[in-house]
Amino acid sequence: MTENGEDSSIHQYYEAPDKGDSVVNDSRPLKTSLVDVKPCKEHNDALELAARNREGEISPYQPRPPSLPRQSKPSKSGSAAETVRNRRLRNSQESLSDPAETGSSTDSLKEDQTVPPPGGFVVSSAAPIRNQDSSARPHSAVTTGSPVFRERGSSLSEYDRRPHSQQSDPTDHRMRSAKMRLSPVQPTGPLPTLEKSFVSATLRAANRIDRDCLDYAALAKENLGERLHRNLSDSRLLENMGSDSASVNSMRSTYSVLSPIRPQDVRNRSFLEGSVLGSGALLGAEELDRYFPDRRVGLYIATWNMQGERGLPTNLDDLLLPTDSEFAQDFYIIGVQEGCPDRREWETRLQETLGPYYVMLYAASHGVLYLTVFVRRDLIWFCSEVEHATVTTRIISQIKTKGAVGIAFTFFGTSFLFITSHFTSGDAKVYERILDYNKIVEALALPKGLPDTNPYRSTPSDVTTRFDQVFWFGDFNFRLSKDRVDVETLMNHTGAGNMDTLLEHDQLSKEMKDGSIFKGFQEATIHFLPTYKFDIGCDIYDTTSKQRTPSYTDRILFRNRQADDIKVVKYTSCSSIKTSDHRPVIGVFQVKLRPGRDNIPLGAGQFDRGLYLEGIRRRITRELKRREAMKNQGSSTICAIS
Repeated sequence: MTENGEDSSIHQYYEAPDKGDSVVNDSRPLKTSLVDVKPCKEHNDALELAARNREGEISPYQPRPPSLPRQSKPSKSGSAAETVRNRRLRNSQESLSDPAETGSSTDSLKEDQTVPPPGGFVVSSAAPIRNQDSSARPHSAVTTGSPVFRERGSSLSEYDRRPHSQQSDPTDHRMRSAKMRLSPVQPTGPLPTLEKSFVSATLRAANRIDRDCLDYAALAKENLGERLHRNLSDSRLLENMGSDSASVNSMRSTYSVLSPIRPQDVRNRSFLEGSVLGSGALLGAEELDRYFPDRRVGLYIATWNMQGERGLPTNLDDLLLPTDSEFAQDFYIIGVQEGCPDRREWETRLQETLGPYYVMLYAASHGVLYLTVFVRRDLIWFCSEVEHATVTTRIISQIKTKGAVGIAFTFFGTSFLFITSHFTSGDAKVYERILDYNKIVEALALPKGLPDTNPYRSTPSDVTTRFDQVFWFGDFNFRLSKDRVDVETLMNHTGAGNMDTLLEHDQLSKEMKDGSIFKGFQEATIHFLPTYKFDIGCDIYDTTSKQRTPSYTDRILFRNRQADDIKVVKYTSCSSIKTSDHRPVIGVFQVKLRPGRDNIPLGAGQFDRGLYLEGIRRRITRELKRREAMKNQGSSTICAIS
């Protein structure tokens, strides 16, 4: 090979790269054999000539000639260019085998930004170059977003602007402009957190929590792992479902918080032809599972002997919405004995306390016995028509102070019966109270038009056997068979709510064990003090001349056809209401529901609209008065300057 040929070959492989550029090794095996060349005078002259040609160029990189290779036997392909290529191959393999030299593309880019020592080479093994002819470096390889690639792009343009005499051999351009296979560049900053956006449009609309119930969502996060109570709607339990705020906002104007309905479903669905399996039935399994996935409904039952007082408590929140309850319930059933003379005023006060979330499903009375049922307004569509019946236990039927009133209806496929009663009073009149019970279960004419959900387990002589879930509550007037002094002594020694020593002398508990009354009924464990008889306005038991013995006269009992259908959540008394000589007794229950057929006569959303509007009007008026009082109180402060 001539001197010029050697010069171009050496210049091709030993010319320093431009600023920011890197020489990429070819790690592919070569077909040519490796040859070594002994030092010779022509080779040294070629190196000196290459150095003199580069003296006029300004470059931050000053190449250092490699050590002279050893000379070996000449071969047919033993040119200087192939020798240098073989040496580059060995360096490439060494760098690939060295862990310190291999790494991600990000590390290679970081190394490219560092300035090498004078006379050193910048060698990168980020991506091998194929040993074949190719066109110039493609534009896609230069990324404008990265400063490193911007640097490389400028280096390429500077190289193209060089005079032809200062450019290397075209084979060098082909080697450097081959396609580079780079790994994806890592982001410079942390990626934003990914939200759960996997919920479909239907679930996203159906399971969104109402703005009025946002506090329930916060409580759900605090009580993670615990299932929320069924008093919320069907959108309440899915606190760990994903949500997409953008999609939710876009759907809000179309579907609100309700599940979207397809026109085909509206055309085909008939609520008159559904079966218990739930294929299209309004009261079937599909609708039941949508509103009550656990198939349990919450009931709040309160019984109170008001002693016929005209003045009602100023606030009924403690009776219906106690502070120790985390959630409200689905149904509120309130039974009153010796009720106030104005029954409508009593119902209005109940509506005012429960607010706009509840509507009065039904109300019935028997003299001064009042029974009222409130239901969440979004559940009223699954209630059947409501029926009621009354029974008097007085010899003279016109005197309606003792007896019972019952309300019956079906919710989905489960039938309910609620009875409130007032039995004969007197410490020793246990037998008369048993007679009252027997007369009521035989004479209470329910159901009238509602179908019996399980006729094979019904008994004509006992109304309580004709319903799935039965709650019987009221002033049963059963006493403690013990002297007052002894009872007070036992009360003083009861600790931690253990009332077993008192209940050993309870007449009702004894008769239920003997099976003479309330057959098949149960009562939750009592952890509260006797609710009768108090002096009005205080917590002191009877101080009159009669000195009546404290007793558990006010009770709540329940019966179910299937075992474990009714679960007790709370059973206690309300000691803050002191306008009567009785303390109210409240019970919270979780009741099992079953799907129903569409042969049940529906109530079609009927409720007392006039009572609802009056209760809401009073609620608003009360709030406005409170704000006005606060405003006047704030403006009544006058600063006098003497």
